[in-house]
Amino acid sequence: MREHDEGRGMTRRRMLGIGGALGLMAATGLSASAALARRPSITGAQLRSAIPLPPPFQVPLPIPAVLKPVSTSGGADRYEITQREASAEILPGVRTPLWTYEGTFPGPTIESRRGRPVTVTHRNELPVPTVVHLHGGRTPAASDGYPTDLVVPEIWQEAGPHLGHGMHGMHDPRAVVTELTRDYTFPLDQRPTLLWYHDHRMDFTAPAIWRGLAGLQIVRDDAEDSLGLPAGPRELPLVIADRAFAADGGLDYPALDATLRERPGVREPYLAGVLGDVILVNGAPWPVHEVDAARYRLRILNASNARHYELEAVTDDGRRLDLVQIGADQGLLATPVTHRLLPIAPAERYDVVVDFSGVPVGSRVRVVNRLGSGRTRDVMAFLVARNATDASRIPRALSNDLPAWRRSDAVRVREFSFRAGRMRGDHGWLIGGLPFDPARSDVTVNLGDVEVWRLVADVHHPVHLHLVGFRVLSRGGRPPLPHDAGLKDTISLRPGEGAEIITRFDGYQGRYLFHCHNAEHEDMGMMANLEVV
Repeated sequence: MREHDEGRGMTRRRMLGIGGALGLMAATGLSASAALARRPSITGAQLRSAIPLPPPFQVPLPIPAVLKPVSTSGGADRYEITQREASAEILPGVRTPLWTYEGTFPGPTIESRRGRPVTVTHRNELPVPTVVHLHGGRTPAASDGYPTDLVVPEIWQEAGPHLGHGMHGMHDPRAVVTELTRDYTFPLDQRPTLLWYHDHRMDFTAPAIWRGLAGLQIVRDDAEDSLGLPAGPRELPLVIADRAFAADGGLDYPALDATLRERPGVREPYLAGVLGDVILVNGAPWPVHEVDAARYRLRILNASNARHYELEAVTDDGRRLDLVQIGADQGLLATPVTHRLLPIAPAERYDVVVDFSGVPVGSRVRVVNRLGSGRTRDVMAFLVARNATDASRIPRALSNDLPAWRRSDAVRVREFSFRAGRMRGDHGWLIGGLPFDPARSDVTVNLGDVEVWRLVADVHHPVHLHLVGFRVLSRGGRPPLPHDAGLKDTISLRPGEGAEIITRFDGYQGRYLFHCHNAEHEDMGMMANLEVV
């Protein structure tokens, strides 16, 4: 990490064998990154399920239940969520143990309104501590889900592990640890968009999400409601995630410590990221959904640990349907952008409209992953079941409240490298040559300042900033790509790529994070502290 005027660079290269699909030089210079850029479009290694898998497009698409508030008084909504072990029938006829929010995977959806505060009381009945992060939320630091702000279950108290400690005994003197429950308060003073909540415990985020700790929160407002976009049953949340299954029907994951209590990390072939061979949408394998011959709004989240997708909607006779993007991570675009292929990295969200009116009734539209092979090439299917009237529309102008930051507004430019390296003698993933340390202050910004950040990657790194949204200024010195439109909170850096983003650090003071959202990279050090003062 360095600021624009420091001119400090790394002067040597390290060799790091990290197995799996990587097994390459960990780049500390772009010459090595150029070689990485010619690698296949994956970063990670794939697990193979040890149980027979169902054929695609047989299981109906589930829609996550909407959580009911326990109170709506005083101009705020209050919810309660219990984190607990449960089992579900993911593969037909097979029960799979999960860690869940409210007993379901994904967890229940929270519907909220812009500017109406929400408080969620989380109760931890799992066998390990947890942390909740509302990804994309404009959230005060105390409720942002810092990785050491643990909610500790009763069983953990009895066992007596050290609290506030992270990898290899690192201690965070600022950790705020609560027993059994914690209130997370979200003011929701932000643009309407699709957010998601997930576990963010230090060193163990990846296996916790893999076991099921993820759910959606949607923010709406009157202006968006008035646009006439597809709504009701024609608005579908699609949580895409890959998993692999053991012979007993449980989720397979290459954790070094299957209890997720003490030793973090994964077995060597999977250090670059864990990929599954089953594609789930809303917790169902390769599902199918009946639709009208009409427009549908698809709220897409890539909730995979490490898998990237390039989505395409294709009819059985080979015709590609337009994916009309109307929103990004942080809400509506100014105007729609039409895609035929839509790349989506872990933690990114895309708001798209697909028009099925030109597809004959009885026909099928498959959603395909162009980056997949074999079973991972299929994602889900839509069956056009009936003709119907459709009063929805896609306005030419969607939103007029996007920030208009200019490069000249920036008070400084910072540079960050996201690369493999060594972490206390082990394999690691580093930002600016350093692994995460909760006791270290990495970047301090002034509340209200506009900054430009230059980000450089060796392999795929989906980089996420907490608290703020940003605009993509450039990739590789060229203009942003079409799918970079709008306000984002996660940017997918491709192998060997550099990008520039611009943002204003407003909202709240306190300690936040930025990190890679390849969850295995995150657990192995690829996070940094961001202090807003």
